[in-house]
This record gives sequence, structure tokens and C-alpha cells, in this order.
Amino acid sequence: MSENNETMNGVEEVKEGVEVVETATETTETPMERERVEGEYGAEQIQVLDGLEHIRKRPGMYISSTDAKGLHHLVHEVVDNSIDEALAGYCTHIEVILNPDGSCTVQDNGRGIPTGIHPKEGISTLEVVFTKVNAGGKFGGDSGYKVSSGLHGVGVKAVNALSEWLEAEVHQNGEIYRQVYHRGAPEKSVEVVGTSELTGTRVTFLPDKEIFETTLFEYDKLKGRLRELAYLNKGLRITLEDTREGQEKKDSFCYEGGIRSFVEELNKNREEVLFPNALYFEEKQDDTVCEVALQYNDSYNEVIYSYANNVNTIDGGTHVEGLKLALTKVINNVGRKLNILKENDKLSGEDVREGITAVVSVKLTNAQFESQTKDKLNNSFIRQFVNECVSDKLATFLEENPTAAKELVLRCITAQKARDAARNARELTRRKGVLGSSTLPGKLADCSDKRSELCEIYIVEGDSAGGTAKTGRDRRFQAILPLRGKILNVEKVRLNRVLENEEIKNMITAFGCGILEDFDESKLRYDRIISMTDADVDGAHIRILLYTFLFRYMRPLIEHGHVYAAKPPLYKATSKNGKQVDYLYSEEEKLAYEAAATTKVEYQRYKGLGEMNAEQLWETTMNPETRTLVRVTMQDAAEADQMFTMLMGENPELRRKFIEENASLVTDLDV
Repeated sequence: MSENNETMNGVEEVKEGVEVVETATETTETPMERERVEGEYGAEQIQVLDGLEHIRKRPGMYISSTDAKGLHHLVHEVVDNSIDEALAGYCTHIEVILNPDGSCTVQDNGRGIPTGIHPKEGISTLEVVFTKVNAGGKFGGDSGYKVSSGLHGVGVKAVNALSEWLEAEVHQNGEIYRQVYHRGAPEKSVEVVGTSELTGTRVTFLPDKEIFETTLFEYDKLKGRLRELAYLNKGLRITLEDTREGQEKKDSFCYEGGIRSFVEELNKNREEVLFPNALYFEEKQDDTVCEVALQYNDSYNEVIYSYANNVNTIDGGTHVEGLKLALTKVINNVGRKLNILKENDKLSGEDVREGITAVVSVKLTNAQFESQTKDKLNNSFIRQFVNECVSDKLATFLEENPTAAKELVLRCITAQKARDAARNARELTRRKGVLGSSTLPGKLADCSDKRSELCEIYIVEGDSAGGTAKTGRDRRFQAILPLRGKILNVEKVRLNRVLENEEIKNMITAFGCGILEDFDESKLRYDRIISMTDADVDGAHIRILLYTFLFRYMRPLIEHGHVYAAKPPLYKATSKNGKQVDYLYSEEEKLAYEAAATTKVEYQRYKGLGEMNAEQLWETTMNPETRTLVRVTMQDAAEADQMFTMLMGENPELRRKFIEENASLVTDLDV
């Protein structure tokens, strides 16, 4: 979980929350741009852009954005090529190096990109791979890769086009082949520059400052994805090294247990687990592979991470459906065989998945995704393939381990009883309009504009600050919902308790999109949900309680960038003559301001939002022209899950350890 600062004029990093990542506002671009001239519109007004030129003109179409997210996407594209070599069985080690000059190197010990003359293009295949759009070995049939995360053959070409320079080096056939490109154009033909007994590819590139808002690679951003890839490809070693001055560090990931190790790592902060060693099932058929690992813990949450050809399918798909079907069928059958369930009794899918942590990973040819973002797998045959794999192997395990089988069924029955209570609570709240948004809460000061894409809602701490915010807001597009005190910690309770909490019910009603399986993002009434709390420990606690609720019950709001935190100032600085007033947002800003001042300055320390009048709150915290918003994002869902478990769960020792390990990072503690 991370918080990203957005301002109208760019990006400002603020050390707040678990992790801070710079993100600029994403821009959307049309697939084709047409120029119109006065009085005429003909063929000469249509631009035809060659492949790499088009990538530079429309980078968002290929890497999603030109902010920090798009920058790091370049590394992922090059790494994916090496991963494909590993999937094909030819690569055992991938290295990613952040160089002192700002460039990045990715190298592997695979076969190396082919360097012979391409029969159609008449140039080295290495040059074709880096310069010819829609040329690659990943299109199925007799191509070089039967299983690949890339579909369109653009990946490394986009990296090349969007780099100031790129150097490709291939060790192959006892020789070293090399080619250098500048903004996508080859400097000269591929040449042999030496001899080598090794094989593999080494790509070094410097992102283009003309394209990207930032060209500074962040180690931790890369670390999470590379660790994830190591889990998904058991036995593959992935090394990340930072050689930049003052930032030197190195991590190496290799998991012989693969996704089984992944599940056990996810549950390491749980006090109790069923199956001390996570269960692991694998099935292969021709070029299709299914891997599933699962373990139950003492929580009330269902956590399933899914992947197709190493792509994180955050919205699931047919592989997840197959897993769910198998779990429900097998556990019901076992319950009846053990005479724990009567013939007519039936556990629901929700009942059998409470407390589960699972990872399902499939690898297949011609993967079909619901959209270009690859969030959901659509291949229909995978549903049955995963279903049969899990059904057969889980049934066998439970038959051979009757004690564990009995404990699992009894857990599911307990979950069912609790879920019945929760279902009754949900039906009650639905009838009262809480989940249907038929009646908005009385505390809500709504905005007049009904176009959700233009509107935002401030979740404000306390009635006093809420009153100030209502007076100071722009009522056309800003809604205010005050909270009374701290909301319920949903990490420790089941759904029925959640739905009994008045503050949570007010938020569900105001947002309008429902929760859990009732969640429908198209019904969201506000594009931005902004927590506005005091700049102190209590305010931070209220924010984390809010984030916990959204993460567990409305996770797509975080995944799709709808959640923000307002950043109120810490100080008001007034010159001695009273003619100049400035607002300072951190202790660092205050120190810099003091050093730059030539006249005496008086400082007012804001202990809470209520100390500002409506005009000051608008000017400093709510005006889109001058405010700073911190976008809450989730780079690594698994890491975010562990963080919420640690910070908000039942085990105080985990929190104590975290505080002790990170106390040195606190520079401004307001007690």
C-alpha cells in the first residue's frame, strides 16, 4: 500500500504512510490524431506514423503512462522477455542492475535473441526484434515461444523507442553481437565485438527525459514484482542490484517451493493456520500447466491471487472460477463422507473460502484476456482444467488426512453459521437502503453536480472540521461526509459486525457502489474519495482504519485509483508586518523557510483541521489549484495484505516489532 502525491503542477514526494510513490495524473490518448486545417480536410491532413515514431508520439498506448508507473513498466517489458526464455526451459538466472548513470541493465543466461539475417526483412533478426513493430516470437503456432506473457510483439520495441539510447548485446554461437540505438534508430548494423563461451542477452537502456516525467528508478518498486516472478517460476533466480552512489543494495530471489512458498510467506504473520505446510497441486497437459497452492488461516478474509503466464489477473477469470468450483464440490463431498454434513446440507462457496489464502497460476498458449490490461483471463477450457486438477488432488489429500479434513469441514460450518448472521444483517441493511443507495445519509452534504467523474467526497474527522469543510468547499463538485470518531477495525470482525457500524453504513450508502460481491464500480457516485484528517497520530489512525475497510470490502477503489488523502498544512507562517502569509506542510519545509527568511516570522502550529477557518481550509487543502492530494495505490497486493494483517490484526507482538524496526524513520512525532 502506498500513497502518491498529486498536485496541479506536478508531483511532490511526501514521506507519509507505508510507502510513498511518485505518480503524476495519467493522461488518456486517442489511438489516432487528425490535424484539421482551415477550409480543407484531405489526405494531406492524415498523419501516417511508422511503428517506433508512433510509440514516441503515443507512449500511453504501449506503456499506459509516462509517469513513474510507465517508467518502471519499461523494466518489466525487458524482464518479461527473459522470463519467456525461462518458461521455454533455457534460462535459470535473470539480473536487473540500476546503473550510476541512470540507465538499467537486464541480462539473462538464455539462448540469446537470434542474430542471423531475417529472411523477410534482410537485416539481423536482433535489429528486427528491437525496431519492427509486431515482429516477435510470441504469436503462437510454430513461433519461438509456446507460452508467453507478451501478446503483441511490441514490448522491447517500446522500450527502445522511449529510451534516449539502448544497447543490446547477445552472447551466442561463441561470439558477442552488439547494436546501439538512439531513440529507436540503430546507430549502425549489428556487429561482432568479441568472443564468448556464454549464451544470453544483455539489454541496457536510458529512459528518455523527453518522454518521461521522471527517469529515476525506484528500487522497491522493482523489487516487489521481481520477487513475485521468482515465486511464480520455481527454481529461477532473479537478482536486483542498485549500484547508484549512496543507494547500493542487492537482493536475490529464488524459491524452489514456488507458489507454495508464496502462500506460506503470505500467512507468516498469522497466529494459526490449517495445514502447516501449504497444499500444492500441479497438473500438466501438453503446453498447459496449472499450479495451485492453498492454506487456511484464522482470519475472516478470502485471499486469492491469480496469474496467467506470469501476468497478475487482478480481476480473476476462468482459472479462479475453476478453483472455486473445486473447493466447494470437494469440501461438501468430504463433509458428507465424514457424516458431518447431512445429505441435504450444503456449504456455499463463501463458507468454504473463509480464511483461505491461495495462489493459482496457469501457463498456456494463446492466452485470451478480457482487455488490453490483462486483468481477467477468458480461456474457457482453463476453468475445467483447474477444476479437475484441484478436485482430484484435494480430494485425495483429504481422504488420506481425515483429521485435517474434519477440522476443515468444521471450520467451514462455523463460517456458515456466522455468515448466516451476516447475511441477515446484509438483507436488513439492503432493505433499509444502505446497500442500494436509495436514501443518502443525513450527515452527507452532497454536491450539486451528478456527473460522478467530476465529483469528489471528503471523509472528514469530526463534526467541527466537517462544518468548516462544508462552508469552505465548492459545493458544485465537492461533497462532505463527517465521521464521528474512529470507525470499526474491520480486520478483527465479520461482516455482520461491519454492517452494524453506523459510520461504515453511511460511507457505503454515500459511495453507492456496494461491497464485496455486490460491488459495482459503475455505480460509484464520486470519482475521488478523499480522507481529510488531522495531521497527527489520531488522524493517521483514522486513515488506516478507512484504508483497511476499503481494502477488505471495496478493493477495486484502491486498485483503480479512486482513493486519496488530503494533506493539510502543519504551520501558518506570518511575516512580522503581517503582509506575507505562507503555509508549510512539513518540518523540513519549516526549516528551509526559516533559513531563507530575512525578516522575523511568526509560526502557528495547526493541531487539527478545526483550527483553520473555512477560507484557510479551502486555500490550503481543498482548492484543486493549490492543494496536494496523496493518491493511495497498491503496487503489491500481497504485501499490502500482510501489512494490514500486521498493523490491524490480533497479534500485538507483530506491531511492536514493526514499530521497533521502523522507529528510526520517524522524524516528526506529534504526541
